[in-house]
Amino acid sequence: MLADIYKNKKVLVTGDTGFKGSWLCIWLRELGAQVYGYSLPPRTPQENYVTAGLGKLIRHMDGDVRDYEKLARYVKDVGPDIAFHLAAQPLVRESYKFPRQTFETNVMGTVNFFEAVREAKTVKAAVNVTTDKCYRNNEQVQGYKEEDILGGQDPYSASKSCSEMVTFAYEKSFFTHSSCLIASARAGNVIGGGDWADDRIIPDLFRAVVAGRPLTIRHPYAVRPWQHVLEPLGGYLHLAAGLFQKKQSLAGSWNFGPLDQGHVSVLELVECIFKTLGRGTYSIETQTPQVHEAKILTLDITKAMTQLGWKPALDLQDTVAFTVEGYEADLKPDKVYQNRIGQIARYVKKSMERN
Repeated sequence: MLADIYKNKKVLVTGDTGFKGSWLCIWLRELGAQVYGYSLPPRTPQENYVTAGLGKLIRHMDGDVRDYEKLARYVKDVGPDIAFHLAAQPLVRESYKFPRQTFETNVMGTVNFFEAVREAKTVKAAVNVTTDKCYRNNEQVQGYKEEDILGGQDPYSASKSCSEMVTFAYEKSFFTHSSCLIASARAGNVIGGGDWADDRIIPDLFRAVVAGRPLTIRHPYAVRPWQHVLEPLGGYLHLAAGLFQKKQSLAGSWNFGPLDQGHVSVLELVECIFKTLGRGTYSIETQTPQVHEAKILTLDITKAMTQLGWKPALDLQDTVAFTVEGYEADLKPDKVYQNRIGQIARYVKKSMERN
């Protein structure tokens, strides 16, 4: 059981104010961990960190991962047993506007994280969370495997492939014979309540529904590995737990994505959500996109299922239902934290049933 590993452990999460980071902190807290966060402040009052009231439930330090001295000092002061690195500039379109900031945050932020972990000497397991977009995308139908070539023609994807290379270099150079084991985790397109970032299709969808206007879809036929946020988080938690238990074979890179039925187009996902909601309309943008976005991206999760013992617990309908329920809770702020812990409990039950 995960609680056997995490209970009373000090766990550091960079990017705790972000979408996935805040969900991870909630789950860790429910597992009995002492949770410490390091991140920039929340950008808006809509952020999951704010609406779930995490500021009063975990220990947090405002900070930029590009500031090595501050990050290293905080990690040393906390003395965590386990560390997760989720702080990042996470948006493709944003990376075209701010490429230097994207590379500084996603590449040097990773360097600073592992340097801080290395210097602290208390950490026994560390996971760097990247993305499925770290692969050099050649629009292939078959899912990318962990050993496939890294790359990326937009600044975000390129920065994340660099983050993977940093992780590999640190693992081989400093952590192979260390008391700390490290790994990287590559997730698919993650959705769920609490994500209100700009230029993401699901937050855009719910903003349109709330405003009573049609959703504009830029890339209706782009295929992605859609998964509820709890799916990869469960993978990260199992991965870090295994590393903490000194399972050397778990060091390296791991894909966490949906089963094949979760690889659907943007349009299919939107229509499924509208059907579940019982309302919503859309229009398709007819102008030629000004920036490149891949047409198809799928992941092969065989390694995680066979070697880690993790596999998705939610089918597409479950993923949509959890997502709709989460956003409905967002519109009733006093219900957010209870919604999150309720969904975690249901997810764990489904995961146990399917495994």
